This record gives sequence, structure tokens and C-alpha cells, in this order.
Amino acid sequence: MKELIETIVKPLVDFPEDVRVDALEEDSRITYHLSVNKTDMGKVIGKQGRVAKAIRTVVYAAGSSQQKKIFLEIGE
Repeated sequence: MKELIETIVKPLVDFPEDVRVDALEEDSRITYHLSVNKTDMGKVIGKQGRVAKAIRTVVYAAGSSQQKKIFLEIGE
């Protein structure tokens, strides 16, 4: 799942080397924390959060086969 998130986000940003995805796995959920360069934050979020929503939709759909709930947090 980390690779999927990186594959989606890296072409969108100016600093792809700063893209980092960390996973925190708990009993019934997996939280992925996406970190990007501060200047790329607007590109990842998009106007009115449309890009972020689209990324989350793809990630949630890909993770639907797992028994755990998937969450994606976007930060610096």
C-alpha cells in the first residue's frame, strides 16, 4: 500500500524525494501518514481537497480486501 500511495503522489509534487509514507498498524485499523515537502502541500490537497479525496478513494478501494480499516493522513 505504501508503494501505491508513493506512485500516486510522486508525479504530482515538485520534490518527489521528500515524499514519505509511514504506516501505523493497530488491532482493527492501519493508518498511513503521508509526508510531503511544505511547498508541495497545496498540490497534494488540491482545490477544496479534491486531490486528497481522490487519493483517499483509491487507497480505500485498494485496501477494501483487507480485514482492517484503512486511514490516510496527509501532513508535512
